[in-house]
Amino acid sequence: MKYVYQFSEGNKEMRNTLGGKGANLAEMTSLGLPVPQGFTVSTEACTRYYDDGRKISEDIEKEIMENIEKMEKVTGMKFGDVENPLLVSVRSGARASMPGMMDTILNLGLNEEVVETLAKKSGNPRWAWDCYRRFIQMYSDVVMEVGKKYFEQLIDEMKEKKGVTQDVELTADDLKELANQFKAEYKSKIGDDFPTDPKEQLMGAIKAVFRSWDNPRANVYRRDNDIPYSWGTAVNVQMMAFGNMGDTSGTGVAFTRNPATGEKKLFGEFLMNAQGEDVVAGVRTPQPIDQLKEVMPEVYDQFVEICHKLENHYRDMQDMEFTIQDKKLYMLQTRNGKRTAAAALKIACDLVDEGMISDKEAVAMIDPRNLDSLLHPQFDAAAIKKAEPIGKALAASPGAACGKVVFTAEDAKEWASRGDKVILVRLETSPEDIEGMKAAQGILTVRGGMTSHAAVVARGMGTCCVSGCSAINMDEDNKKFELAGKTFHEGDVISIDGSTGNIYDGAIPTVDASIGGEFGRIMDWADKYRTLQVRTNADTPDDAKRARALGAEGIGLCRTEHMFFESDRIAAIREMICSDTVEQREKALAKLEPMQQGDFEALYEAMEGDGVNIRFLDPPLHEFVPTEEKDIEQLAKTQGKTVDEIKAIIAGLHEFNPMMGHRGCRLAVTYPEIAAMQTRAVIKAAINVSKKHPDWNIVPEIMIPLVGEVKELAFVKKTVVETADAEIKAAGSNLKYKVGTMIEIPRAALTADEIAKEAEFFSFGTNDLTQMTFGFSRDDAGKFLDSYYDNKIYENDPFAKIDQVGVGKLVKMACDLGKQTRPDIKLGICGEHGGDPSTVEFCHNVGLTYVSCSPFRVPIARLAAAQAKIKADK
Repeated sequence: MKYVYQFSEGNKEMRNTLGGKGANLAEMTSLGLPVPQGFTVSTEACTRYYDDGRKISEDIEKEIMENIEKMEKVTGMKFGDVENPLLVSVRSGARASMPGMMDTILNLGLNEEVVETLAKKSGNPRWAWDCYRRFIQMYSDVVMEVGKKYFEQLIDEMKEKKGVTQDVELTADDLKELANQFKAEYKSKIGDDFPTDPKEQLMGAIKAVFRSWDNPRANVYRRDNDIPYSWGTAVNVQMMAFGNMGDTSGTGVAFTRNPATGEKKLFGEFLMNAQGEDVVAGVRTPQPIDQLKEVMPEVYDQFVEICHKLENHYRDMQDMEFTIQDKKLYMLQTRNGKRTAAAALKIACDLVDEGMISDKEAVAMIDPRNLDSLLHPQFDAAAIKKAEPIGKALAASPGAACGKVVFTAEDAKEWASRGDKVILVRLETSPEDIEGMKAAQGILTVRGGMTSHAAVVARGMGTCCVSGCSAINMDEDNKKFELAGKTFHEGDVISIDGSTGNIYDGAIPTVDASIGGEFGRIMDWADKYRTLQVRTNADTPDDAKRARALGAEGIGLCRTEHMFFESDRIAAIREMICSDTVEQREKALAKLEPMQQGDFEALYEAMEGDGVNIRFLDPPLHEFVPTEEKDIEQLAKTQGKTVDEIKAIIAGLHEFNPMMGHRGCRLAVTYPEIAAMQTRAVIKAAINVSKKHPDWNIVPEIMIPLVGEVKELAFVKKTVVETADAEIKAAGSNLKYKVGTMIEIPRAALTADEIAKEAEFFSFGTNDLTQMTFGFSRDDAGKFLDSYYDNKIYENDPFAKIDQVGVGKLVKMACDLGKQTRPDIKLGICGEHGGDPSTVEFCHNVGLTYVSCSPFRVPIARLAAAQAKIKADK
């Protein structure tokens, strides 16, 4: 097997083997661009390095050294030679771009002897010693993990001693002294002398790049960006081009279009007499790329021509790194540039208008996840750059928020009504916090994962949320918490970023979301190509209208219990729970019925005839009972019972495992009157709205949750059908309706052929299906999932991205079995997974009718559905 490729042997299609950087260096070489020559050690070599117990095998080492010899022939220099040394850079390059995740080493091949010769022969001793001190610093940091800070302190001390402020003002002798100090620092930390053998240096550097694939930074980035651990990284070994030889040399980074706005104008920076890391590290302030025209007009013209050539060749905006060595331009990298969501849409539309790509290619080139940032407020870019986070947790719901800390939902409501902007900080949220959550700018929780109550509700409302910050030491009773060594009290200001999970001390200015015309164009193109429908999860008319404005084609999940927590309704629900007889229960439910009917009418109005799927009561009853003493006393009074009797009822509702307890269809089996009341409300609402809008075809979809046995469904369905038919007959209407179920228990998926005899549609509740398949609760999983990631047992959160191997197999099985019994069965998904692009692709591939997700994720799902179709057609 071949593990090493010269740049002249590859091309851009070999990305999986050569990594992105290696494939593009090979492509630029074949285009005849000025690329310093070199070779790529493949991603397979990285995988093998890990398989062999983190060792580079002899055969791979031999192949690397053979390629060094080939490089020597091409360059006319010799690796490790004192008179005519070949110096190289060692850089990582994975398949997917991972900016700043991996580490680079420049000027490799230098030692005491070589540097002396270079200094003499070049007549530029300052350059030679600058290269050497940089190499010692990078090698120590990247290969031997001696922190950068020790070396930076030594540089600062030297500058102070010499009375200068810039690195470039240090002389050759200063840099020589620094190099020796660096080596002494290395020896004191490592215990050995700094390596002088270039081959030992090279192997150490390649190992370090392979090792960095598994560093904590890279692991977190991969998890956030769906990059599999198994891909590995490639290593590029390339002849050095020196930007630090003096004022006729330099280095820079540029984009063919503006990555923040998408404007078609060269955007970038350069520094004279510098090496690559200086531009990125911000040690000195670089100059805008336009100024290169004045400094070196012929190099600038050549660079602009290369930019045009690369953008036309790749048909996308390019991000390039270059070095100028003594007035000669070298290209070190090109890649499709990272860009903001607004820039991504503008660039895609412009490329279509310029005739470079088709609308189908434009749809395929945008990362759906980036659309999130267009729909939510963001922090001001300049301010966030300067800010230092004090904590980081799960980015549960996107957007940016700053406000005063409050600890209870009541306070959030009260402070917000006075005009204060607040951040609600809780150990975890529960359904009764809903009004406080609505009033808050953002929500921060100590417990809970990506699909905890806080995360799900916040995403539905479009409110920023950071969840599961276990670093917080919480004291709810005294309204304070500790984080990063500081105590925050009620009223202190913090800022949270729901797109990154970062938490900041103090206020950071935000900018409002804005959707431009390009957004509409891209969405129209996406709708042209997709076949999967996109619905929304919405419990309120506001959510429904918002989702419809963002392109939702119906409601895939209306959680009726969310309508019960408002103050005028919770009393009636509690009355029902505390009733002793069916008559008492029916009396309490009669109070709720007109309220529920009003809710459903508003939802039908908002959706203008599109499908509305209403899930009957699902949570266990204990979620509705009071916990505060004063509320318990109030309930005892209205029920004509003693406080102790009420407490006994509440205690009786306690369950050891509520998630698997008395909830879902089990409530309707025990108390059919609940299902009857909800059916009446659904049907009467549909009849009323149909009368007002005879042109709308309203077909209510009634969804029975948590079915695991067909007889359960048949039992509850009988109540629903008898009640519905009676209402329709009494109204003299010809309304049609459907009764179906949520598939969220593995047994339901396994017996879906039986269940389809009763169910006219399936909706996959993948949150519960994931919990029951894995056997762990989404609210508790946060305690151990990190260990699972660190040990590579899971690569990502099964509640954020559907587990296609296990849960996905159950979904596919249920689809196939359901269709066997009922070929026209409607199939949807309504778990939080519905807005995740990889899950949307899976849903398209298994033949679902629709996906349903929170309102702000509707555009993401529309775009992902189009991409899934385009990919499947290939």
